[in-house]
Amino acid sequence: MGAIAQIFKDGGFGMYLIAVCALFIIAIAADRIVYLYMKARINKEDFVNTMHKYLFQGNLQRAITYCSSNKAPLANIIKAGLLRIDGSEQEIQAAMDEVALQEVPKIEKRTGYLAMLGNVAVLCGLLGTITGLIRAFAAVSFADAAEKAVLLAKGISEAMNCTAFGLGTAIPSLVLFSVLSGSTQHLIDDINESSVRMLNLILANRDKLNTADVRGAAE
Repeated sequence: MGAIAQIFKDGGFGMYLIAVCALFIIAIAADRIVYLYMKARINKEDFVNTMHKYLFQGNLQRAITYCSSNKAPLANIIKAGLLRIDGSEQEIQAAMDEVALQEVPKIEKRTGYLAMLGNVAVLCGLLGTITGLIRAFAAVSFADAAEKAVLLAKGISEAMNCTAFGLGTAIPSLVLFSVLSGSTQHLIDDINESSVRMLNLILANRDKLNTADVRGAAE
């Protein structure tokens, strides 16, 4: 740890800027991983099959309760459609679309910052590299001959430390951005596909459902 602290110190002010970027990257990545892989993730086939069973049986209350027990975006969207089961097809679709417009931004939010912070980390590393070289050559120009090599080496060390730390921060950030963006798109595609399947399923079995129980089931 002492060696790492010394390298960080030798890197100059640019290291602190990159460290701030790294902290934001860690916080955003942790938030997105928890949400995408724990809170928003749902086995769409199991969900659709279970809903098919309840709707085919005409058990609206069980279907809504099942959706309420799962806080994933897909479940919230389908629940909105079930709660509007006594309306027309357009009204059911509108209810599901309204909730989808609330849920999809939750899936997408903040992921794009990972790419931006990765680029900022690279630029901060470049800034630290340039300032380190400027300082090194400025010091050499006014230093005694015996000190020139030491000052030049110190300045170049600062520059290279900033470059390395900036790249070391940016590379994981961009990899995380790519992985999380792929997971986000996959999740949205699953929601779109499953929502259409469930809408068709609701409409096909609507005559079996007791729409008078909608309010009681929602509660």
